[in-house]
Amino acid sequence: VLKDSGYATYMSGKWHVTKHTANDGPKFNWPQQRGFEKFYGTIHGAGSFYDPNSLTRGNQWVTPYSDPKYKPETYYYTDAISDNATMFINEHYDQQPEKPFFMYVAYTAAHWPMHALPQDIAKYEGKYDAGYGAIRKARYERMKKMGLIKPEWKLTPQAWEWGRVEEEDWEIRCMEVYAAMIDNMDRGIGRIVKTLEEQQQLDNTLILFFQDNGGCAEGLGRTPRGGLTTRPDHPTLAAMKPTDYQTDMIPKQTRDGYPTVLGTGVMPGPDGTYIAYGEGWANVSNTPFRMYKHYVHEGGISTPLVAHWPKQIRRHGEFEATPSHLIDLMATCVDVSGADYPAEFGGEAIKPMEGRSLVPAFRGEDVEREAIYWEHEGNRAIRVGDWKLVARGKNGPWELYNIAEDRSELNNLSESQPE
Repeated sequence: VLKDSGYATYMSGKWHVTKHTANDGPKFNWPQQRGFEKFYGTIHGAGSFYDPNSLTRGNQWVTPYSDPKYKPETYYYTDAISDNATMFINEHYDQQPEKPFFMYVAYTAAHWPMHALPQDIAKYEGKYDAGYGAIRKARYERMKKMGLIKPEWKLTPQAWEWGRVEEEDWEIRCMEVYAAMIDNMDRGIGRIVKTLEEQQQLDNTLILFFQDNGGCAEGLGRTPRGGLTTRPDHPTLAAMKPTDYQTDMIPKQTRDGYPTVLGTGVMPGPDGTYIAYGEGWANVSNTPFRMYKHYVHEGGISTPLVAHWPKQIRRHGEFEATPSHLIDLMATCVDVSGADYPAEFGGEAIKPMEGRSLVPAFRGEDVEREAIYWEHEGNRAIRVGDWKLVARGKNGPWELYNIAEDRSELNNLSESQPE
């Protein structure tokens, strides 16, 4: 839509909206076929941060070692996403500075696997030794003090009990790595911001930063696979060539021939491991709400949106409680760009644009809408004003909550207020 309205368009990061991920398969739904002039990233949804599967530049798979344009001394996917985004901005102002640009930067941090660089992990050593409960309580109190949540929103029950998990040192390391992953992403966003500043475009660029789900409770990689419980002390498989592609979401091996090891026998972080941080820490991440990614209770869908646009947004450092949804970002971009959303594309009628522009919310005004609807893997919800209906699974009963009073979703009003 923005390309047809005179914008240059770039994307760096995760695509994950097509079933056709193979290098030699159909590409009609790859980024460059969906309006992006330049693309660097992964077509698949998840993979190693050291050697991503389906790593692509333009329309062609590459590897971290065969990519002609980007050859860092140490390859780490989060850095690669940030660096290619800054490269696209600089190329834009070298090649077509008269055009405005739209760029979509889709990080995989902090999705599993828990992969982070040693120097980033070292910053968080000892930060999470107190365990789930103590850290969750500290976050809850800090959020109330900040004014981010209302004091009447209670802390939901704790998922896992510290002191009853078998591998405490391993669990602590999972969260240290998770924090390191976010730290690296944050610094990368800083480099993007600095690049805009150097091009004297920061004040007139709308930056929207958001996360797509709440914390993920999946246990992937937390049990051994294939009989291996520890990393061998030497390579046991043939080394891969620089041009060999990683094709699996969970790589079978590292480039130098070490098998990928899962489970508690090896600390997460380095190449050759593949571990999720688990329900205990996801519960901490979602403080004070219920449930996780996949579900549409607040713990699954409540994530912040940060908007930065000095030339147009006069509010600074304020919290805005207006609820919004992913679909609103398209409407917002169409609004601020002056683009027209078409009624048809390629000669085919298309569905009207969903969502509402968030520009009024930038000014502290209401965003008018009938309702917000969610559905994810059979879990479903509807929100009208302060009221939310939510259900787990295709056949789960509807629960009713007043979000203004009880955003933690602990007081189900479906029986007492059925009307």
